Amino acid sequence: MSKLTVLKFGTSERLEKMISFSINEYEYDLITNVDEMNELQNKKILFAIELGDTGINIEHVKMLNKIRASGPDFMKNSIGCILINSRSELFSRAEARRTIFYANMAGCMFPGKPLSEATGSLKNFSIRQTIAEGNTSLEDMLLKDSREVVERVVNYTIRRINAPKILALYSGNPKTSNTYALWNMVKGNFENYHINEIHVENGSVVDCKGCPYKTCKHYSQSTNCFYGGIMVEEVYPAILDCDVLMMLCPNYNDSINANMSAVINRLTALYRKTKFYDKHFYSIIVSGFSGSDVLAQQLISALNINKTFMLPPKFALMETANNPGDFEKIENIREKTKEFAENIKKRVCMYGD
Repeated sequence: MSKLTVLKFGTSERLEKMISFSINEYEYDLITNVDEMNELQNKKILFAIELGDTGINIEHVKMLNKIRASGPDFMKNSIGCILINSRSELFSRAEARRTIFYANMAGCMFPGKPLSEATGSLKNFSIRQTIAEGNTSLEDMLLKDSREVVERVVNYTIRRINAPKILALYSGNPKTSNTYALWNMVKGNFENYHINEIHVENGSVVDCKGCPYKTCKHYSQSTNCFYGGIMVEEVYPAILDCDVLMMLCPNYNDSINANMSAVINRLTALYRKTKFYDKHFYSIIVSGFSGSDVLAQQLISALNINKTFMLPPKFALMETANNPGDFEKIENIREKTKEFAENIKKRVCMYGD
């Protein structure tokens, strides 16, 4: 899989610069028409997307439709990354994580930090500009970032893991939670895996204070955080030790619950010191009515794009169950949980950094 496949939908002067700077010296095939999107298995794929002023690219929407309509193996064993340009301050992250979600359901994996996005003003690079040494323009930082994103895909290699360590994080009552019950079904299919579970109880995690960068960096040097507590004493060591992070996320008003959100926010201090490119990230998401895809995309944005966890193919088991015990009524649920577990076993042994 040495050659890149570039799926380009829309164009602008800035997007062309991003593409040119990123794929220079690499051999690639260029696809600009949805009808030409065939045979996308076992590929290294660069999605290049122009959003313009409105955030709506009709050809990009057609691309997502083609991916979804082509079945769960349309992008099997492929690995992807994204370059995206918006002429406003909006839309780029939403469309990027939606693209990742659709491609992931079709069998495509994404390494940690698979996105380089350009907002209209490029102010999304301003913090990094203040941290960087030397006098680097925002556009130069964008181009360098774009190149690094593509290089992560081009240079990605396989690392096999024997007896992987799985960390499951959950909140809520395990006796009544449909989400936790599905996890019990899934983990029953694992053998020779070390499984660690941490229950994030109400009030046990104080949310991130938003410390200045230098303060956060100071605490991170000793694998610490301003607030300490369960995050420093239990969660940080467990994440450093695990090969697979499993997030158990019931749908609370179309969002992950407050405790799990606080956990993700507090990972920033650990991330300052240690990146998570070699750690796989999965999730079990249960909605009482609808909206599991909303949570999946939130998790993609927070953990894969921001915190560098690797996103394996078909990372999320998403189901609908309302009252306690309703998970038992889901059609073919035992087969689904077994398939999800088998996918984890296969992918954890196949992919790595």
